Amino acid sequence: MITLFEKKSIRILLTLILIFTLILLIHLTRFIFEPVAAYLTAIAVPIIGAGVIFYITNPIVNYLEKKKFPRIIGTFIVFILIALIITIIIQFVAPIVQKQFSNFFDSIPKMVKNAEQLVDMWQSNQNIIPPQLEDAMKNMLDNISNYAENITASIINIIAQVFSFVFSFLLIPFFLFFMLKDGHRFVPFISQFLSPNKARSFRTLTTNVNHTLASFIQGQFIVSLCVGFMLYIGYLIIDLDYPLFLALFGLIMNFIPFIGPYLSAVPAIIVGFFQDPILAVWASVVMLIAQQIESNFISPNVMGRALSLHPLTVITLILAAGGIAGFLGLLFIIPAYAVVKTIIAHFYHEWKKKQPEEDPDLI
Repeated sequence: MITLFEKKSIRILLTLILIFTLILLIHLTRFIFEPVAAYLTAIAVPIIGAGVIFYITNPIVNYLEKKKFPRIIGTFIVFILIALIITIIIQFVAPIVQKQFSNFFDSIPKMVKNAEQLVDMWQSNQNIIPPQLEDAMKNMLDNISNYAENITASIINIIAQVFSFVFSFLLIPFFLFFMLKDGHRFVPFISQFLSPNKARSFRTLTTNVNHTLASFIQGQFIVSLCVGFMLYIGYLIIDLDYPLFLALFGLIMNFIPFIGPYLSAVPAIIVGFFQDPILAVWASVVMLIAQQIESNFISPNVMGRALSLHPLTVITLILAAGGIAGFLGLLFIIPAYAVVKTIIAHFYHEWKKKQPEEDPDLI
């Protein structure tokens, strides 16, 4: 005879009630957690920044460790390499980018004026214009300056967030040093306080999460570098203005999955159109070629199907993250979602193992 509490539907209902009760209690006592949230917010950027660099550089430390180098020596070598790369960027790349960046923003008013003249010329040469189209064009002309200002403000806001992130590099090296030096000791340290079964489960979970993050960060870093390089070569070939600045913009945008590559093409097409209309076509061709090479050759070999995310899921997450957290939300929503998905899947499989063989499913 099956009692009421042995029914699966009742157990699920009680579990949901307990979860929502816990959420309500946390909400009612949120003042307790506000100092903790403030502390986590203060250290979030250094930890995330150090974590990203950790996953990019940790393979180098692991390789040196296999070659009998002490881990701390490998860590110092990585820091020397990072310092060398930063020095090269500051000495040779940054001045060119800064100059092209300034020239690009100085040319925005001229682009807006040319656009207004182009539309006026087209409008004056039309004998019959549908009223709806004429109203739409008039509205566009009235607001084109506002659109340009909004786009400029958005780009400046993104740059401000990037500079804020760069400022946190003052703390990032400290976090990164200990992550590279002692990161491999974290799992054994925690496991010693757990029972054998829970320690095994914890090791499996951390391995899966580590694999997920490493696959995304390392893969996206390599893919974005390749796309940025291909865009730069392509823009040089077609003689597009501001090639290095536009290629770096494309590199950064490529970190946003699915829609990033298309966002990166917008400023290049606009610059090409006002430089020479045919260059807008060639800029589109360069972007399409780079994306085809990336999606068909580079990404499958570098990233594979590590995250297994449906494109509709990616679009939904990006739209939500962009509205809630802005540009940084766009960058981090996909790996965050992948980690949460990995954790939930792990605990579900662990729960499933403990169920009777005749009743293994959740529903």
